Amino acid sequence: MPTVEQSVQQYIKIINKINVSMYLTREKKEEIFAKHGESATNTGSSEGQIALFTFRINHLTEHLKRNRKDFNTERSLVRLVGKRRNLLDYLIKTDIVRYREVIKELGIRK
Repeated sequence: MPTVEQSVQQYIKIINKINVSMYLTREKKEEIFAKHGESATNTGSSEGQIALFTFRINHLTEHLKRNRKDFNTERSLVRLVGKRRNLLDYLIKTDIVRYREVIKELGIRK
């Protein structure tokens, strides 16, 4: 039978797993769109979406460094990179100046 201290340790581990899974909160999304989009509520701007995808890509990359055999996450990462690439290609065609600003601001290599 586990002691009270062991039960508390197990409970803390469970809580930490739950907190880790909420890496992208509503506040964080609003912050990303406010910084890179036109406003916090304009979630359709290309710059805001690219910034959000970059944040998610960075998170998934860190996850894959710890969990090398997580192939579902790897597939999700590849799909996200493709979506971001498509948005960046659209931005190149429509406004090259905005594209260069986004690349420089987010540190995306081309």
